[in-house]
Amino acid sequence: MTRKEFLNLLNEGPLFLDGATGSNLRAVGMPVGVSTEAWILDHPDALIDLQRAYVDAGSMAVCAPSFGANRLALAMHGLEDRVEEFNHRLVELSRRAVGGRARIAGDMSPTGKPLDVEGGVSYAEAMDAYREQAEALLDAGVDYFAIETMLSVTECCAAIEAVRLLSADIPICCTLTLDAVGNAYFGGDASEAAQHLPALGADAIGVNCGQGPELYEGIIARMRALTDAPIIAKPNAGLPEIQSDGSARYAMTSTRFAREMRKLQRAGANILGGCCGTTPEHIRALVELCGTK
Repeated sequence: MTRKEFLNLLNEGPLFLDGATGSNLRAVGMPVGVSTEAWILDHPDALIDLQRAYVDAGSMAVCAPSFGANRLALAMHGLEDRVEEFNHRLVELSRRAVGGRARIAGDMSPTGKPLDVEGGVSYAEAMDAYREQAEALLDAGVDYFAIETMLSVTECCAAIEAVRLLSADIPICCTLTLDAVGNAYFGGDASEAAQHLPALGADAIGVNCGQGPELYEGIIARMRALTDAPIIAKPNAGLPEIQSDGSARYAMTSTRFAREMRKLQRAGANILGGCCGTTPEHIRALVELCGTK
């Protein structure tokens, strides 16, 4: 898919994404603390069943589960030499899951190391890790890139630049995790993202994770006022309730999630999905409500 084709797709109406991956996999047995990517490759049916359910619910695009499949993140599990293999195999799982019924995004996330601070990595090191992953995802045949759950505007820049070094014409969506007033946790904010990331090469920008949809309406409206680029909203199913065993419970129902997402759509978001705690039922309710005028 080219950047022009991506924009033409949005002219036809809202683009509906998938919902959470990690929280749903934990519900079917994935332990805390493991490499999600390695666990999925050992339990492929869990991912295939989930993504098929999302497409059945109305998702028009799903993220390949390559979230942490960059060299720096994989190194935390001793898997840094398997970047190419993991990204190829994870995209292939999503391809099997959707069966041509939805687009596949190459998912890229934080490296797990803060930029330009003691104990972290340099901008050049982060950019090189993203370039390596992006090259593998392009070779695997993804339709576009989803750079998501980013914790600083600077790290967004490194990832976008890495992709653009390899391709001038593949679409890039970029979302940050922001607090309730719109600040990124490691630097920058919603306004800075809206003003600078499209100029750097992002075709759509927005928010994911961090908050429930009820806390993102003003932030979406602020971003819409600052850019003509498509706006993405992919929040959690509310804020988590931490259980006695340390697990997170997301209590927002699919019906309420859809109602709150309708507010984000009216505030300017036209690419809609869910993050932690959302299920295929949340996406089904979202599509049913927000797919109408």
